[in-house]
Formats: sequence, structure tokens, C-alpha cells
Amino acid sequence: MKPYTGGDGSTSAGIKRTMSAKEQRERTYEMQQQMRKGIREILADEKKWPRELIFIGRNMRIVQGNNQYLGAPVNRIKIMGNWASRSLADSPDLSYGAKLMNLGRHMLFKLVMFSTDVLFYSSKVAQIFGRKSNLEDDMEASMKKMVGDMGFELNHNVFEG
Repeated sequence: MKPYTGGDGSTSAGIKRTMSAKEQRERTYEMQQQMRKGIREILADEKKWPRELIFIGRNMRIVQGNNQYLGAPVNRIKIMGNWASRSLADSPDLSYGAKLMNLGRHMLFKLVMFSTDVLFYSSKVAQIFGRKSNLEDDMEASMKKMVGDMGFELNHNVFEG
């Protein structure tokens, strides 16, 4: 995710003209510290989070840890996503029209999930031919890169199972 860069840049240029390079760095650092503090406050209070979401998150971490330890024997993203999508299509409290619409979305989802199969099996083939990392390792590296692009620095292995 990149910051918005549209417009003619006149406002940004006006602010930058009045600030030295050191002041700009200090302001950027202060903004990052405020964002980190806000995220810590949000994540600190588990009572504000739905219990189901915490359970699913912990479940996903356990499955990811096991999958990573065992060399990614199953495509956990496909399995979990498939059941989540299917539950929407099979929901008993929906009208037939809503069920039909959700079934169409589920079929589209299945088509899109085919791409994860391609990634998973290409990673498995690469492992057979001597590649050291597996799909879980690749996803972990991608997550670390994404968090780094957002301006956060991980001081420890957050994604370790």
C-alpha cells in the first residue's frame, strides 16, 4: 500500500518548502510512532475483539505453524477459504435468491482459488527439485515485506508458528 500521490502536489510542495530535511524526517518519525501507538492500543484490548475472530486467528496460527514445520503438506489457505465461502452458500437462514447469489459467488471463489493451487503445487515441485523453502516460508517472507512497506519494523519473528 502506497500513500496517495494524486493532485498537482502544490500543498505538499508548500509544506516541504517551509520545512528542512531534518524537520521532515522528524515529522515522519513522529507520525510513525503515533501510528504504532494507535495500533498497539487497538490490539492490546482483546475484549474489544469478537471472541470468534480471536479463535479463528489462533486456529490459523496453529495450523500455519504445523504446516510450516511439516514442510507445507496441505494448502491451508484453500481449505479454510473453501469452507468459509461454502458456509455462506449453505446458510439456512437465507432466501433462495440470496442462496443462489452466494452459490454463484462461491463458484467464482472456487475459480479464483485455483490460482492458489497453482502456487502450492509449483512450490511443491520446486521443493522436489531441491528448493529449500516451501509455500509457508514464501508467504512469511511476503508478509514481512508488506509490513516493511507499510513502515513497520519487526524486531522479532512474529510469524513463527
